[in-house]
Amino acid sequence: MEKNISVPLKQEDIDQLRSGDYVYLSGVIYTARDAAHKRMYDALERGEDLPIELNGNIIYYLGPSPARDDQVIGSAGPTTSSRMDKYTPAMLDLGLKGMVGKGKRSDEVIEAIKKNGAVYFAAVGGAGALLSKCIKKSEVVAHDDLGTEAIRRLEIENLPVIVVIDKDGNNLYETAVEKWKKD
Repeated sequence: MEKNISVPLKQEDIDQLRSGDYVYLSGVIYTARDAAHKRMYDALERGEDLPIELNGNIIYYLGPSPARDDQVIGSAGPTTSSRMDKYTPAMLDLGLKGMVGKGKRSDEVIEAIKKNGAVYFAAVGGAGALLSKCIKKSEVVAHDDLGTEAIRRLEIENLPVIVVIDKDGNNLYETAVEKWKKD
C-alpha cells in the first residue's frame, strides 16, 4: 500500500504502517551517522542534552556528498543502518519514532522498535542523486566539525521509503524471503 505521511511522526501514522508499505515522507527530519550517534550517546551518558529533539522525529542515516553550487545537498543515499545499532535502543527510548537507512537491524533494535512503537524505513541504496531531489532545505545543526557526518536538519518533500520493520516487529527482510520460499 502507498501512503503519504507528514513528519515529525504522529503515533496514529505509525500505527497504520505495515511492513512492505511504500511511503512518501514530507516535512522535517534529521541526519546522523556513526560519529554523530557516538557523540549523542556519549552526551546522554554524561547527562547532557542532545542537540536535536528526538521525540516524534526521524533520523536518516545519511552522510551527503558536498552540494554543487546549484544544489541544496549532494547525493543523499542511505548508509548501512546496523552501524548505529549500538546507539539506537537508547534513542528510541527517548522518543525517536523513525529511522531511514538500509540493511538489517539487530534483535535489540527490533525489540526497541516494538517497545517504543517506532518504525524502520529503507531508502534505495545507490539512488542518492535521485533522493537528493526530495530535499528542499539542508542546514547543519550540530557537530559541524564532522563534515558530511554532521547532524543536519532537512526539509523534505515526498521522500520515497519502504517500511521494513513496523511497530509490531514485522520485518520485510524476513517475510519477503518466506514468501519466495513458498512460491
